[in-house]
Amino acid sequence: MTRPLPPLRLTHGAVLTGPTLEERALTLACGRLTEGPAPEVDLSGYLVLPGIIDLHGDGFEHQIAPRSSAQLPLAPALSAVDRDAAAHGVTTLWLAQGWSWEGGRRDPDFAEALLAALSEVRPSLLTDMRVQLRCETHMPESAERMLAAIRRWGIDYVVFNNHMQEAELWLAERPQALASWAEKRGQTVEAFTARILAARDAAPRVPRHLCNLARAFDDLGLRYGSHDDPDGETRERMHILGATICEFPTHASAAKVARANGDPVLMGAPNVVRGGSQSGGVSARSLVARGLCDALVSDYHLPCLAAAAWALADAGTLPFHAAWELISTRPAAIMGLNDRGHLSDGTRADLVIVEAESRRIEATFCAGRLAHLSGALAARFLARPEAARALAAE
Repeated sequence: MTRPLPPLRLTHGAVLTGPTLEERALTLACGRLTEGPAPEVDLSGYLVLPGIIDLHGDGFEHQIAPRSSAQLPLAPALSAVDRDAAAHGVTTLWLAQGWSWEGGRRDPDFAEALLAALSEVRPSLLTDMRVQLRCETHMPESAERMLAAIRRWGIDYVVFNNHMQEAELWLAERPQALASWAEKRGQTVEAFTARILAARDAAPRVPRHLCNLARAFDDLGLRYGSHDDPDGETRERMHILGATICEFPTHASAAKVARANGDPVLMGAPNVVRGGSQSGGVSARSLVARGLCDALVSDYHLPCLAAAAWALADAGTLPFHAAWELISTRPAAIMGLNDRGHLSDGTRADLVIVEAESRRIEATFCAGRLAHLSGALAARFLARPEAARALAAE
């Protein structure tokens, strides 16, 4: 594991503390934020913000397989994801990995290989990288295997995912779309159809299967939720089950039921940046404006996290501090991570330094480790002998 920097003091930056940006100094020591003297770097003209926390990202699939038929070795691909995340201000992230009857890179075999690879490279990572398992509901036969993987690899977050309605629709009415789906999973249409039919045959066992999983998740202390709830009735069932995180509701009714039950709602940052859902679901901006969104996640594009916060602030939908909370403070609270998501004495030194005028992320610190440094800020660090020596000692 890369060591934290020797003590370093960041001065004259506009630090986001609560609802305000105020000029103050922050000292980083032993991976934490603290007070006291240390070699200084002048951050005049820069914003100092809490590190971004991404609760769901599947953009890592593009690092693993830049083309659907060209998969790269997992360990170096995950290292590339780590560097990419740091460059975009992400200090804690969950890779959204499928555990699905679909096969391919969402198959249990692949999920276990990814978990093994992450365990291998974790000591060299600069960010806090974890895995969220996307558990397809119609797989009762794989329950014990999945629970064994959760225990072995320390998984702390699972979401229930149900692609059966979509699969049956495409099977009956959209053969070309079904063929494309099968190709993405590296299968023939015939083999993929057989997988759909087998999953459909499991439907009578699904309710008991989900109840058993929920009980096991509770015993393990996991956080779990559901993905793509299409309506309020589905969200209510998931809430009763114990899946209290509502991820990517596709209709406002599901978000409303989540809010009534006190369940956090997660939406995709690309939805905000693009001004709408690429799949035809509810607008994330509209949910944010109505107070029905608790956190934004990268979904398929890491750079959209910071861009979404700026977009919401620029549009007047939220003040900047509240917009940034959607990608830092609130995700931390949802996952019970009290040591990050805000900049106060004693917390992890997870922070992002942004050039105020251009809004470029020029530095990212994760637990006091320098994960990314670029642009004019790099010159400032290197121009100060004491700070340069601190960087060299990392």
